[in-house]
Amino acid sequence: MASNCVTVCPKRLPKMNRNVFMQLEQMVRLHNTCRKLHALCHTNARIKWRLVQCPPLAVCVAHLCPPSWQTDTFISVALSQYRCLSSKEGKSFKKHKLSPIKPKQEKQEVEIWNNMTVGDLARAMNKDTEHVYEALLHTDLDLEALEEKSVLSEKWIKEAIKKSGMKFKYAKIKEEKVRENKDAVKRVPADPAVLIPRPPVITIMGHVDHGKTTLLDQLRKTQVAAMEAGGITQHIGAFNVQLPSGERITFLDTPGHAAFSAIRERGANVTDIVILVVAAEDGVMKQTVESIQHAKNAKVPIILAINKCDKPEASPEKVKKELLSHDIVCEEYGGEIQAIHISALKGHNLQALTEATVTLAEMLELKADPTGLVEGTVVECRTDKGKGPVTTAIVQRGTLKKGAVLVAGKTWAKVRLMFDENNKALSQAGPSTPVEIVGWKDLPSAGDEILEVETEQRAREVVDWRKYVEEQEKIIGDMEVIEAKQKEHRDAYKKNLETFSNLNWRQRKSAMYKANKQLMATRPGEKSESETPMFPLIIKGDVDGSVEAILSIIDTYDAEDQCELDLVHFGVGDISENDIALAETFKGYVYGFNVNSNKAVQQLAAKKEVTVKLHKVIYHLVEDLREELSKQLPPVIEENIKGEASVLATFDVTVGKKKVQVAGCRVQKGILDKKVKCKVIRNRKMIWEGYLTSLKHLKDDVQTVKTGVECGLSLDKDIDVKIGDEVLCVEEKEVQQKISWDPGF
Repeated sequence: MASNCVTVCPKRLPKMNRNVFMQLEQMVRLHNTCRKLHALCHTNARIKWRLVQCPPLAVCVAHLCPPSWQTDTFISVALSQYRCLSSKEGKSFKKHKLSPIKPKQEKQEVEIWNNMTVGDLARAMNKDTEHVYEALLHTDLDLEALEEKSVLSEKWIKEAIKKSGMKFKYAKIKEEKVRENKDAVKRVPADPAVLIPRPPVITIMGHVDHGKTTLLDQLRKTQVAAMEAGGITQHIGAFNVQLPSGERITFLDTPGHAAFSAIRERGANVTDIVILVVAAEDGVMKQTVESIQHAKNAKVPIILAINKCDKPEASPEKVKKELLSHDIVCEEYGGEIQAIHISALKGHNLQALTEATVTLAEMLELKADPTGLVEGTVVECRTDKGKGPVTTAIVQRGTLKKGAVLVAGKTWAKVRLMFDENNKALSQAGPSTPVEIVGWKDLPSAGDEILEVETEQRAREVVDWRKYVEEQEKIIGDMEVIEAKQKEHRDAYKKNLETFSNLNWRQRKSAMYKANKQLMATRPGEKSESETPMFPLIIKGDVDGSVEAILSIIDTYDAEDQCELDLVHFGVGDISENDIALAETFKGYVYGFNVNSNKAVQQLAAKKEVTVKLHKVIYHLVEDLREELSKQLPPVIEENIKGEASVLATFDVTVGKKKVQVAGCRVQKGILDKKVKCKVIRNRKMIWEGYLTSLKHLKDDVQTVKTGVECGLSLDKDIDVKIGDEVLCVEEKEVQQKISWDPGF
């Protein structure tokens, strides 16, 4: 019987799974247990068998053994014998066991909460931010506007989790503690008893090329103007000048070029007196008016310096009258503003200007507190190779010393070194003193307020608090944008529903399905490449104010329909290898203003085929940028009429077996050329455009026909030419388009 068990054919058991049967048959053959089982289990034949403990073996017994074997004892003994033999022979029962059914995998739970950012959601899902973007594809959400810190609404959070095959649960509400305000603020006004007189801070303002820097050059007996690129000031300069009378004055020299409006505004905000320089031969110009407005906004008194009075065409009285329309009333006209006629180039009457300045400063009774924590303003900032981030600042209160811990914007410094405008080291700087500060962790922005704090730990707390406030403001701004977008989508959806209001539910369902299907068909799977050319741009400047001026010019760019200007990166400092790598990635252009690039960077740029443009004068940079933007535009075909002829008569001639119409013409203007494209005009409308198949004068084939000469011509297409039609000989030429952007100078 045992041998039958071993050799039985699977066909005898049609209901049994063939693979299971083969496994069981192999098990029986392997252990050779059938004989032993028959000998041990010959009794209890009438007991009804049941399947216990080892279903595969029980099934085997049920199908292979006779009924007399199918007993409880038989099965129990078979199970024990099988285990015993399998352990002796080193065979694992699990090896022959069928693989168990895998339990249904539980979906990953993701905790969500209000004001969740893209980064928060990615971390909660144990994914990267790219996964969140992919999950939100083909939704109404504008993915291009999303950043890692962008806040998502609950709808889009749930949508991303659902598309990721996960489920969400709300995080337990935690009582958030109100974060304590750690910001640094100015001290309360000082006790008048501790105030001491301080030098006045004078800002020289006016239109470009009206002589501001030349005036300052004469006052401090240096050659500043000769060092300026292009003969114009492009930075704000802070200088401490000692007059012959012994008084000290701090001068701020601001640029007059149109691009530096923000710098002039900062100069007016930190100054005590504004000297408005106006050229006597030019009069009031655009930046003159702007400087007056800055002074009025800062509520700063003005002294009028009418420059270039030594020139024959100078007209100081005309300047004073022009200024009346801008509420600048000089003393001669009953006002309070002093007007001094000077020649900065020749040094004429500068003594009168300095006396007027000192007198006005005495009337203002300028005083400051030299004790306690320092307060000041960042006038300019730059990155120096040896010094790192460097700021030019005006101390307004206290006395700045080495080792002081300062906070400005979202960065801080422990003062390592201080220098004056002549690069001479200073040990301390009192009120109204311009000073270069070295020791900043990062570069602050020009115009930031400087406050001294007690310790470095306190400085870190202030910076962390300011970054936190900025982040919260950004979250609020993002939520406002999201809510506006959601409202826009809801309104569009309601408007769409109103169009189906007169339909029954079947018609409405069908119409909405068709509309959504059409919408999905027109929506691209991935961001399609724009047909508009793109110009990626990287800007590097020597100081923060220069970069700010260039960015303000770029903000005026309004030719996006012609070429998209993409500002990839901007910063302060020389052009580095990272800038070249970034330009290579974006296929962009690097523009440097008053910066350098070393030999290694130049070689890398040549190797990577990256265009690097270096400029010293801002309007040269802007002109170069306009030219490069124009080169991105496709050329246009410009037509130039080379000759005109009128049709006097028409007749047919036979060429081979075909009749061809010939037009008899007279050239009225220019030259008809057989090689150049021609047009036939009738009633001011073009009816044909192409080339002449033949051009004859009398009986001779000719290449050209001049003015006043009659000729016969035929066209390359069968067109019914009529008497009175005009034939124009048009020469086409490719012309490079010009960008329509006008920065205003």
